[in-house]
Amino acid sequence: MAIRKVVERQTGVALWRQIADRIRLAISNGDYDAAGMVPPETVLAGEFGVNRHTVRSALAALAEEGLVRAVQGRGTMIERKERVSYPISRRTRFSQGLGRQVKEIGTRLLGHAELRAFGEIATSLGIAPGEPVIELRTVSSGDGRPLSVSSSYYPAARFPRMAEEFEQLHSVTKAFAAHGLDDYVRVSTEIVARHADGDELSKLKLSAGAIVLETHSINADLDGKPVEYSRSCFAADRMKLKIET
Repeated sequence: MAIRKVVERQTGVALWRQIADRIRLAISNGDYDAAGMVPPETVLAGEFGVNRHTVRSALAALAEEGLVRAVQGRGTMIERKERVSYPISRRTRFSQGLGRQVKEIGTRLLGHAELRAFGEIATSLGIAPGEPVIELRTVSSGDGRPLSVSSSYYPAARFPRMAEEFEQLHSVTKAFAAHGLDDYVRVSTEIVARHADGDELSKLKLSAGAIVLETHSINADLDGKPVEYSRSCFAADRMKLKIET
């Protein structure tokens, strides 16, 4: 599928950012697979109706993401085209989901806190407003490349040591097991696509204008009682979400 070459002026979105978005989409769609190279700056400038400096800014942003690389005397090479497939099923586990697609999988705890649950968090966990929950903020990676950032919430009454166990075991599944919960299942997942905000750009090492896939998910024990509510953002050019039924 070819990218749409039209850019919109006076929209508040910089032209270089619009061009970067369209080139990123073209790479994801495999439009440049035959050559393995992004078209020359002069060609892109003509297609988008902008000057070469604007195109150069767009390519520089994509290079910061690690998506392309400038090669002396050749042009701009596509550095990474393959996205990691992450299955969402009845039993969704990050490490198992990535399987053999990456050699090294890691989830790092960025911070944790005990909060009072209100609104969506309380509703999703099926607890009364104001009840305490444990919040874990994490970033997950594959082969050293950030793939997702998450904020996850657990009923503090049932999982009081969630932060300590996760910090030691580096696994939600193992932290659950340490509290006596040996199995849990996915109840629901909502997915939306949007532009990454500043915090996500920094943690996922993306450039301005990058797209993320935001998921809101609920996991429950085998009796159907919610045990985890998570808001996660996946780098769209690195991950694809596969719904398995």
